[in-house]
Amino acid sequence: MIETRVRVLSARDGNLLVEPTEAGGCTACHSRDTCGISGLGRYFSGRRQPIAIACEGQIQAGEERVLAVPEGDLLRAGLLAYLLPALLAVFGAVLGEGRFAHDAGGALGALAGAALGLLLARILSRPPQLRVVQASSSIPTLNQGETP
Repeated sequence: MIETRVRVLSARDGNLLVEPTEAGGCTACHSRDTCGISGLGRYFSGRRQPIAIACEGQIQAGEERVLAVPEGDLLRAGLLAYLLPALLAVFGAVLGEGRFAHDAGGALGALAGAALGLLLARILSRPPQLRVVQASSSIPTLNQGETP
């Protein structure tokens, strides 16, 4: 499980609106003073968006909890979002180049393959199974929901 601490902004009718409370990514590393990428982390860190989730359980606004996501869900999302469109773009470029015997055919084939890959990723994707880990032993299951 990949976990991060979140603060509950609102809790209504089984829906939670949460925001991360920990620094993540480039802003959390101890070598941020010597890393060029950490500037991007500082630039984007102020743009955190609240996350809307459905939750079963008694959680109040203002509480801090741990939000957990299984590693397999993140791996699957990464493969669908990045690997599938890239592979289909290369495959489309090879087919387009072979069919039309010039660079324009390869470029059009690559665009068509990437578009097909993105469409397939959208169709095959599913929301991650998020869990709010409470201080007690109960762990209510969460599904990514609409904004309350």
